[in-house]
Amino acid sequence: MRRGVVPGVVAAAVLAAVPGVAGCSAGAGTGAGVGVGSASASPSASASASASASGSPEASGKGTAAVAAKGGTLGGAGSACPLPVTFDVAADWKPKKVEPIEDPDFQELNELLKRGTVTMACEIDAKPAGNIGFLRVWTDARTDTTARKVLEAFVGAEGSASSVTYREIEAGAGAGASAVPATEATYMVTSKLLDEQKKARALAVMTPRGPVVLELGGMDSEEHEQMLPAYELAKSTLAAAPAAAG
Repeated sequence: MRRGVVPGVVAAAVLAAVPGVAGCSAGAGTGAGVGVGSASASPSASASASASASGSPEASGKGTAAVAAKGGTLGGAGSACPLPVTFDVAADWKPKKVEPIEDPDFQELNELLKRGTVTMACEIDAKPAGNIGFLRVWTDARTDTTARKVLEAFVGAEGSASSVTYREIEAGAGAGASAVPATEATYMVTSKLLDEQKKARALAVMTPRGPVVLELGGMDSEEHEQMLPAYELAKSTLAAAPAAAG
């Protein structure tokens, strides 16, 4: 069995996909770095980033929300998760590549790695930075679609999504390069563990190698708000990866 992904997937099955709980036994101490420029942030930097979350969908859509301190860059060849895109990862967040389970006794758990038309490729764990949640990256090889269609299928497949708002944005505006057209959604989902609604958001972009969805969850809305600066950092630095990566 490929044990690198099993703890997170089994936790997702048991806890009904509660973000931030999956992978507790494997994620925190095993992040294989975040590529070139990886560094640990000082405690004060992490605390400052967490405390400065603004969290409103309106602020996020306009790119004016708080941005976390950078800990490294993810997505390029040689990083923990080679992807069709690159983006900066918040200090102390630990990325881990997600791969299909090969053990025939656990094949059905691979369905948890799919949502809509995309498949989970990477989990970036917030627990080492003091929050319970993940940034998740989902990908697909199809190029005959649009970011809006992919995101609508992704949100729709969540099942309990409500109060969904879509907006067309430009990601990567803070990366010093050309902005990337993207579709972003903010919505509410029902936590089966806590039996309450919580905030969620995701964005989708199209690349020459297919769509990419970046999703931010959290155990509850408070955790979601505290993790927003990490999401904003990724969104503001997102760019297409060189052809050799992903």
